[in-house]
Amino acid sequence: MAVNQTRVTEFFLLGFQIREPFQLLLFLLFLLTYAITLTGDFLIVILVTKSHQLQNPMFYFLKHLSISELLFTSNITPNMLHVILRRGGSMSFVGCMLQFYLYIASGSLESFLLTIMSYDRYLAICNPLRYADMMNLQLCRTLVLVSWFLSFSLVVITVTLLCQLNFCGPNIIDHFFCDFAPLVDLSCSDTSVIRIEVVILSVPVVASTFSFILWSYICISITILKIRSTTGRRKVFSTCSSHLASVCSYYGPLIVIYMVPYRRDSLNVNKFLSILYTVFTPFFNPLIYSLRNEELQRVLWRLLNLPRT
Repeated sequence: MAVNQTRVTEFFLLGFQIREPFQLLLFLLFLLTYAITLTGDFLIVILVTKSHQLQNPMFYFLKHLSISELLFTSNITPNMLHVILRRGGSMSFVGCMLQFYLYIASGSLESFLLTIMSYDRYLAICNPLRYADMMNLQLCRTLVLVSWFLSFSLVVITVTLLCQLNFCGPNIIDHFFCDFAPLVDLSCSDTSVIRIEVVILSVPVVASTFSFILWSYICISITILKIRSTTGRRKVFSTCSSHLASVCSYYGPLIVIYMVPYRRDSLNVNKFLSILYTVFTPFFNPLIYSLRNEELQRVLWRLLNLPRT
């Protein structure tokens, strides 16, 4: 006997089910964090674009990293603020799929860019005499273009499979954005294919990039340890400390999310981990680079006509 199934046309995001005073505090905290994130990333993009002193591979990659984070956080945070303020909110099926697509694509892009930046630091420290020839402008542009293309094309497969699933109710997502696990859990179709496909695609994007970054920093560490002068070691390490801190802030929460998979009986834990990854990681990166990089600080003070202390 055929079962009448009505396809879901919108989803309802529950957000954070906490008391109203704490809800308002959470809203203000995330609003402030989002404002600082936007300001920091926009400043980096403007400074690197306008300043001739910042026209080198490291800052070229940093500019694109800031653009990817602007896309990443702007895809999640504004609607999350709306959900918090209204104690829940609806999102159309198309809007939910688009948010998921941009979430995965921009996250993958950041992973690729961090990997490229680790390769840049590896060449600069381990092969300084050949660095200028190997990391030329053409290679920089090619690496960034390939990263953008791969990030936004590979995800199409996952989103296409997700759109083909049947969602016949319920339509309530106990989360603050359209994440993969709660969406798949709502489907009344067989989800084994898409779950396998996500695992297969996540290996080259997450595991291989993290492995490459780890390898590059092992090589960098060996090179630094060969330097006899303590001052020299400290000076060389300072050239990659900002990137290393950015890698830790990005992959740290991501690894924990994979180690503690989504479960319906641990929703609060998954939400907390998602907050670290979607809100605070983009917040920390502009601060890390602006506070740790003296070249960026000099250009900023010159732009603001302020003397450096």
